[in-house]
Amino acid sequence: MTMKRKESITGYLFFLPALIGLVFLLAIPIIFSLYISFTDYNMYNEFNWVGLRNYRNLFNDRLFFRSLWNTIYYVALSVPINTVVGIFLALLLNNDKIKGLKFFRTTFYLPTVVSGVAVALLWQWVLDPNFGLINNALNYIGIQGPGWLTSTVWSKPSIILMNAWAVGGTMIIYLAGLQGIPNSLYESATIDGAGPVRKFLNITLPMLSPTIFFNVIMGVISGFQVFMQAYIMTDGGPNNSTLFYAFYLYNKAFRDLQMGSASAMGWILLIITLALTLVIFKFSSSFVYYEDNSKN
Repeated sequence: MTMKRKESITGYLFFLPALIGLVFLLAIPIIFSLYISFTDYNMYNEFNWVGLRNYRNLFNDRLFFRSLWNTIYYVALSVPINTVVGIFLALLLNNDKIKGLKFFRTTFYLPTVVSGVAVALLWQWVLDPNFGLINNALNYIGIQGPGWLTSTVWSKPSIILMNAWAVGGTMIIYLAGLQGIPNSLYESATIDGAGPVRKFLNITLPMLSPTIFFNVIMGVISGFQVFMQAYIMTDGGPNNSTLFYAFYLYNKAFRDLQMGSASAMGWILLIITLALTLVIFKFSSSFVYYEDNSKN
């Protein structure tokens, strides 16, 4: 056996565990979930084929559209807010003249690595309408705080606020993008008489646009999977105002035991997320700048 063949076999053997995991833990379950979506399986009966009935029932389900609307509302607000806050913090922490810079970077990043359940319980206390930290602070200045998680008006904004608090992960990515911008561009702009605003609009934003594009895509994908906050903090209430799509899917699967409907919801979510991602990619050429782009 030649040395080249031995190296090829060794490489395939090292790759084999990952391939087995990909096939048996990802590919087969995905294909099986598609099959289940066309059955009335509920973990007790047989896999009885029902065709498109699960999909038709979902499109006649008021809570299905309510959960979809709640999720779209969450994504439409949380992604822009997290983008603006993440860029703002990255700009502040990109200044080497700030004393204790490492401390501040670590502090802002810390919520990202804390357990999601712990964060949810913490914010459940912070947003408590009677003795929560936010309402106590508002009462101190004479403002009657709302029932954050008990109000149909404020429940979704409360979860969006909580999500913005953990923006440290995207902030680090923006910070890395900022540090990759050549200083020579800013020096040339200074010689030409450009001020901070012009530098930000004409240099920072265009050069940071690939990073913004990446974070927006990831934010949209993760936003449509929001689950833990509703599960821990509100149980979908009040009045289904935080019944997010993934949480309703969970209820269909593990509370109502409607595995067929839950699988159908999963595939509908895949189609929605894929469609939105493709739309963003389609229009990305108009706002994402790449140095090797011949148009620029």
